[in-house]
Amino acid sequence: MIAQQTLNLNSIADKFHVSRPAISKHIKILTECGLITIKQQGRERHCEARLQKLNEVSDWVGQYRKFWTQKLDALEVYLDELQNKKTKKHVAKKRK
Repeated sequence: MIAQQTLNLNSIADKFHVSRPAISKHIKILTECGLITIKQQGRERHCEARLQKLNEVSDWVGQYRKFWTQKLDALEVYLDELQNKKTKKHVAKKRK
């Protein structure tokens, strides 16, 4: 929601079926992470997304995606080798 437009805290809270303090905790965490900023406009506080910060998150996740892709590819090769050995043994037994 905040990525689409700047919203005040009440507008955000109205969209969810959780308590206002729970929304405030989420907003606080997002603010601490630098993913949103809060600007005071009169008596209201408005939340604005800082989407460029998501690039840092994407880079971090990318490192782990590369790592796990390599590990899962190696596991696939290993399982294929096991399956091929099992198939060869099965064929050899049938021939006897």
